[in-house]
Amino acid sequence: MMTFPLAPGSTIGILGGGQLGRMLALAAARLGLDVVIYTPDEDSPASRVVRETLVAPYDEPVSLAAFARLCDVVTYEFENVPAATVDSLIALGADVAPGPKALAVAQDRVSEKTYLNSVGAPTVAFAAIDAPADIPAAAQALGHPCLLKTRREGYDGKGQTWIEKLADEAAAYQTIGAKPAILEARADFVRELSVIAARGRDGETAIYPLGENHHEGGVLRRTVAPAAADQALFDQAERIALQIMDGLDYVGVIGVELFQLADGQLLVNEIAPRVHNTGHWTQDGCAVDQFEQHIRAIAGWPLGSTAALARVEMLNLLGEEVDTWPKLAADPDARLHLYGKRETVPGRKMAHVNRMRGPL
Repeated sequence: MMTFPLAPGSTIGILGGGQLGRMLALAAARLGLDVVIYTPDEDSPASRVVRETLVAPYDEPVSLAAFARLCDVVTYEFENVPAATVDSLIALGADVAPGPKALAVAQDRVSEKTYLNSVGAPTVAFAAIDAPADIPAAAQALGHPCLLKTRREGYDGKGQTWIEKLADEAAAYQTIGAKPAILEARADFVRELSVIAARGRDGETAIYPLGENHHEGGVLRRTVAPAAADQALFDQAERIALQIMDGLDYVGVIGVELFQLADGQLLVNEIAPRVHNTGHWTQDGCAVDQFEQHIRAIAGWPLGSTAALARVEMLNLLGEEVDTWPKLAADPDARLHLYGKRETVPGRKMAHVNRMRGPL
């Protein structure tokens, strides 16, 4: 049985080798912790900054057993890691944080919204869609336009389509790949916000200032933080985050995406049981960033300060935009974070830049 807090020199295991795993590993290194990555991908961004990498499928039992032996605690950098992988690691005696309940909730959009409503975190109205025949009645109840999304997977605008009118219903199911889906009512929001929150092993919590997010084509383009918000709005977001984390007995950092309605009410769009793109601004804008905070939480350390030190605008660099790195590196107001990806693909997140926008 692992004893917490983990001492410096202990080993953090991370499922996934992408940029979030890379930034988590760098944060762990600053705290004197070693990292082992488990990923099916050769030469992943995270693998080049860690002590060791196991390259194997997520369902390979011998490699999973070796991973469990190497690690004092295991976490994940993306929520679509197979649930069976986490179950196998727990059966092998590994401590996995966040736990399997958070993963199960986040992997299925119907389960997610059902859970959120059960703990008092409001969402748009929705209906489960198991077959094309379910769409007409659900769309009539929710009203047009409504949004059809796959229940599982899908990110950055993928796996979803708007049903603007009755005539669109027949083709919508095929458009998303003929998969089990969720139909969501349209949210009449005035802006998109997010809150990054953390919960430790002892129930200690820490909440970051709100970020205001702007998307293009379903992909996060930029986040401005701290967002202009009064105390009542922040208190509402904090209450929602705490209800979500307490209900999951959560350990780690979580991202909660929110819609702000015209009357000031917040609705939860979705949650991510991991560090989150909308929290990247904390790397240069907060006393303790989201990556260090996650490592602190899963290692059983005290949580760090979430105080904002400056106003920050985070901009994602997609595809060939990363080629502007020399100019960005010369900008005294820019803090460049390159992900170390070998191949530039149009629309792919290659880096982000945090621009300092002055004192609070």
